Amino acid sequence: MKKLTFFAILLLMVAAGTVNAQMRRYPPPRRYPPARTTYRRPVDDFYRVKFGIVAGANISNIVNINNSNFNTNTIVGWNVGASLDIPIVRPLSFEGEVLFSQKGYKAYTADGDFTQRTNWIDVPLLAKIQLAPAFNLVVGPQISFLTSTQNTYRSGFNSVSEQIYTRDADGFNKSLVGGVIGVGIDLSPNVELRGRYTLDLQNNSSDGATYPDYRNQVFQVGLGFKF
Repeated sequence: MKKLTFFAILLLMVAAGTVNAQMRRYPPPRRYPPARTTYRRPVDDFYRVKFGIVAGANISNIVNINNSNFNTNTIVGWNVGASLDIPIVRPLSFEGEVLFSQKGYKAYTADGDFTQRTNWIDVPLLAKIQLAPAFNLVVGPQISFLTSTQNTYRSGFNSVSEQIYTRDADGFNKSLVGGVIGVGIDLSPNVELRGRYTLDLQNNSSDGATYPDYRNQVFQVGLGFKF
């Protein structure tokens, strides 16, 4: 009886040692706490005053308001400047800009090709309406100040270019009022894709003539970077 008890105790000790060795060799897997997910609300920066830099391309020509059959070819220029966006009340804000803008047109005649390129300082004063979270409509007046005019004549292999800076030499109004309408798409909180159409609301002739009634029209596309 004593021998049986001794052997039973010995077997229990061996079994306990084996289990302990196995647990040391293969420890139980660690359990990590579940990952904590954080939810960030989108930032609503509508009521933040924003300064910006804008740049883009102009596709321009002139139109004759008195003659719908009159047409000229377009030329490509560029625009660059600064902007200021001031919120008023959702969805309305005020957007003012100061831009250097190239305009002009090209015409083909029997005597050759004529290209006129004019440089302006444009000051759009726009109402900006947020139609959707990333889509805006702009509309309003624009004041333009002429800085210089370049006329180029090409006939065959001959080319003559005339640069005009004198205020009264080119027969153009030096300041004009126009209209602007356009849209903006927010690619990110600080980057906007812009498209606009502008048309002078005044005859660009400085002699007061009402016929012909030539006016600049410009299609613009570009980017705005806001801070």
